[in-house]
Amino acid sequence: MSDQLPLEDFEDLYETAPCGYVSISPDGHIVKANRTIAQWLGFEPDELVAKALHDIISFGARIAFETHLAPLLRMQGHVHEIALDLLTSGGEKVPVFGNAAEKRGPDGRHLFTRLTLFKAVDRRTYERTLVDARGKAEAESRAYRDAALLRDRFIAVLGHDLRNPLAATAAGIGLLRRSEQLSERGRTILDEMNGSVGRASALVNDLLDLARGSLGGGFLIERNADAPLTPALMQVVAEARSVSTESQIDAHFDIEEPVYCDRGRIGQLAANLLANAVTHGSPERPIEFDASTRGEAFVLSVANAGEQIPKDVIDRLFQPFFRGSRPSQNGLGLGLFIAWEIAKAHDGQLDVSSTEEETRFTFTMPARRGGSQGQ
Repeated sequence: MSDQLPLEDFEDLYETAPCGYVSISPDGHIVKANRTIAQWLGFEPDELVAKALHDIISFGARIAFETHLAPLLRMQGHVHEIALDLLTSGGEKVPVFGNAAEKRGPDGRHLFTRLTLFKAVDRRTYERTLVDARGKAEAESRAYRDAALLRDRFIAVLGHDLRNPLAATAAGIGLLRRSEQLSERGRTILDEMNGSVGRASALVNDLLDLARGSLGGGFLIERNADAPLTPALMQVVAEARSVSTESQIDAHFDIEEPVYCDRGRIGQLAANLLANAVTHGSPERPIEFDASTRGEAFVLSVANAGEQIPKDVIDRLFQPFFRGSRPSQNGLGLGLFIAWEIAKAHDGQLDVSSTEEETRFTFTMPARRGGSQGQ
């Protein structure tokens, strides 16, 4: 009939809708995006595919997603009225509101997370104007305070106001698991909560280290030779093996004790390098962990097989918040930056070499007090 309404073109409806559509894989990568959001951000739709979600959202949005949105999605399957800042290809922010929902298969397996996003420039601009005005007034009242006081308060907030509630939450989860009769659904929720607490605690610790390193306080280390370093590193390797069951870790220790260092910090450096190797290494070949003394130097190296790291990426590896081409969902890209700072605080250096055969991170520092690294 001539007066019959035309049928809607569903492909065109998806691609040119007045909102952005994004589908994300369980590991946090974009698998489909419509043309609307691609135009907002200055990309072609195909350019967005395979990017990590963290690559197109701001730093604040990453924290919110890791510690709040992802756990809610796991527990209830959907989240409404999300406020995020997207990042354009030029690094500019695009404020949006959106809804998210998980797509699961018949067996309950998580297939995708679907995001519907709406621009919120005017509303967010108004809100930010109010926040900026209040912040400016508060900043003027604090103009004559000492910068060290600001740094100390920042660290105190992270160390006390965030760490203690997280510890209490973790203790409560443990108590419930031990003393309550829980359904399968209840155990799943507790597992998700426990994982969220662990991720949040790791983020707090990383940000605490970042604050000390970037705000002028330096990394806190306590170097001494009161105890052997080998057991601390063995514990790090054991923990990495228990968490990363799909990766084989071959460890070799030949340390002439004692080593003058902060054993906790050296363990943190080693843990960060191992976590990086697990994330980016090929599971078909073992990760090589070597810790030894060579002359007057202590040398720790972690090597893994996998794709060669391009030189332009190597040049940025130790920058804070840089996550590489295959980021982990559990962090903010601070692991290698913190390892670098720990190496520097020990009068040492952290180097990386990458070929088609292997990628190797090597940390070298003086093994004795007042010594040199040697060869």
